[in-house]
Amino acid sequence: MSTSLAPIWQPSARRIAATRLTAFMKDAEKRWKRRLASADYQTLHAWSIDHPEEFWATVWEFGDVRGEMGSTVVVDREKMPGAQWFPQARLNFAENLLRRRDTSDALVFWGEDKVKGRASHAELYRAVAQTAAALRAIGVVKGDRVAAYLPNLPAAVVAMLATASIGAIFSSASPDFGVQGVLDRFGQIEPKVLFACDGYWYNGKVIDCLGKVAEIAARLPSLQRVVVVPYAGSGESMAVTHGVSLADFLAPFAGETEIRFERLPFGHPLYIMYSSGTTGVPKCIVHCAGGALLQHLKEHQLQADVKPGDRLFYFTTCGWMMWNWLVSGLASGATLLLYDGSPFVGRGSILFDYADAEGMTHFGTSAKFIDAIAKIALQPRRTHQLKHLRAMFSTGSPLVAEGFDYVYANIKPDLQLASISGGTDIISCFVLGNPNGPVYRGEIQCAGLGMAVDVFDDDGRPVRGEKGELVCTRSFPVMPIGFWNDADGARYRAAYFERFDNIWCHGDFAERTQHDGFIIYGRSDATLNPGGVRIGTAEIYRQVEKLVEVVESLVIGQDWPPGNSGDVRVVLFVKLREGLLHDDALEGRIKQVIRDNTTPRHVPAKILQVADIPRTKSGKIVELAVRNVVHGHPVKNVEALANPEALEHFRNRTELSS
Repeated sequence: MSTSLAPIWQPSARRIAATRLTAFMKDAEKRWKRRLASADYQTLHAWSIDHPEEFWATVWEFGDVRGEMGSTVVVDREKMPGAQWFPQARLNFAENLLRRRDTSDALVFWGEDKVKGRASHAELYRAVAQTAAALRAIGVVKGDRVAAYLPNLPAAVVAMLATASIGAIFSSASPDFGVQGVLDRFGQIEPKVLFACDGYWYNGKVIDCLGKVAEIAARLPSLQRVVVVPYAGSGESMAVTHGVSLADFLAPFAGETEIRFERLPFGHPLYIMYSSGTTGVPKCIVHCAGGALLQHLKEHQLQADVKPGDRLFYFTTCGWMMWNWLVSGLASGATLLLYDGSPFVGRGSILFDYADAEGMTHFGTSAKFIDAIAKIALQPRRTHQLKHLRAMFSTGSPLVAEGFDYVYANIKPDLQLASISGGTDIISCFVLGNPNGPVYRGEIQCAGLGMAVDVFDDDGRPVRGEKGELVCTRSFPVMPIGFWNDADGARYRAAYFERFDNIWCHGDFAERTQHDGFIIYGRSDATLNPGGVRIGTAEIYRQVEKLVEVVESLVIGQDWPPGNSGDVRVVLFVKLREGLLHDDALEGRIKQVIRDNTTPRHVPAKILQVADIPRTKSGKIVELAVRNVVHGHPVKNVEALANPEALEHFRNRTELSS
């Protein structure tokens, strides 16, 4: 993926002077007597990884963490896994998110164009106090699991904060998951309490959930209570085993106004997250309270310039780690703008309506959303003011260079466009934005502070300007505690540390650029290898999806000839605009644009039309699942997919037999 030598955006000197990152650099210089206040980002980053004790202690103090830090920042920092961060510290995650109790907005909520609401910091605190008291009353204690099967509602935020205040462990899934998908996740962690909704809105339609909730409750023997949250359904809880309405659950505690925060070790578990599960039962990834808090404070304030009073939005569900990332914005004094439903209500304009109505300062979305609104030629710059918008984030898949062009031409010319990448594995980012630095089209701006990110070739040597494996060479506080039910840590080590000793290998195929930025080309396990040359799938998507006829595409490597484990041919599947059919002329144009802008090896041997592209609940296309279908192998966990029926478009295609 070629990038330009000149930046597509550069912050003004006035803007740089006002960022939280600039304030942090001045604070760090004063604190440690190092020349950092006027340093460039590369110098600051080098200090953050060479002197992690200084850097992370400064993040703690600068972020005004509520708790006791202790005198030791890290023990055995060279061990990965095995380093111990802030071993003497005591804190509570929820206490740090609930530090305000005033009447300004803490949460604003839009459920498509059907439901709107808001809660002040005082109202949020009171709701958490009541919910925490109710959980304690039924015996929830630290270490217990509390699960949520909810849309992105204020009630989900309240449930998480109440759980964390006690020291219990929170885990969530969105209500578009099927019954088996929920059981595959929550069945492993045995929650004591489940918060679930009665229904939700999607694209103007009510989707009832009570039938699924009843079946899930009946098949989770660990549950002692199922709290049914009213939203878009009947609110009925009687048919659900251990069911109680939210109103009845909270009624005995209406007078509660204070929260008893349990201050616990830095490494105490906070969240259980899940791998996508498209190749088997999802891995249960356990994250600690201290690591998530410090990392999110750093990313929000230093990398995204979130300030008190900002209005932070991310389009996400409770089944994606970006929900957890969004909610942490409360710790930086931001108002959370929550949205649930389809982002294409009002022909794709509703999120921009939301931005104008609520003074949104930070707009988070997916690369696929940006691509989709570009395809329909949406021009928010002409139809909306977006007066307060300073930053736009994109993740979920690589944002191609043309996506950068679209944002600056059609959304807003003066904003920080931060393509970010990390994942559920670290509940945060390895590479992301720098509010003081330039943006180059097609590139992620930088490695995160405190994250020793690099790109290795197959022999474990750092490379620049070449594609390789995205790695992190030193430990960091938000590394998972481990996997649930993995007592000896074998599965955890196998997931990240088998490829390179004492090095986190993330599984992304990436390149480090001359600007010290990064380009992600796709997942390493989905890279193509025709003739022994590794090709990132994003390189092909970028070219194919330039064509107006193509809505979306998916590419795999098919073993060829059959039975030959040593070589593959490139097969491209395309979803076309409604009413269009694949023909020789279109195939010729697709091949030509790929050949002209990449290499002959990138040109697909076969191009086939499909009616739909399968994706996970968080919107990521699933090359590996399609590859399994094409090769006649089972897809182990179709419940992880938002549209599993789409897999049938790839099964037994006669065109792939020759």
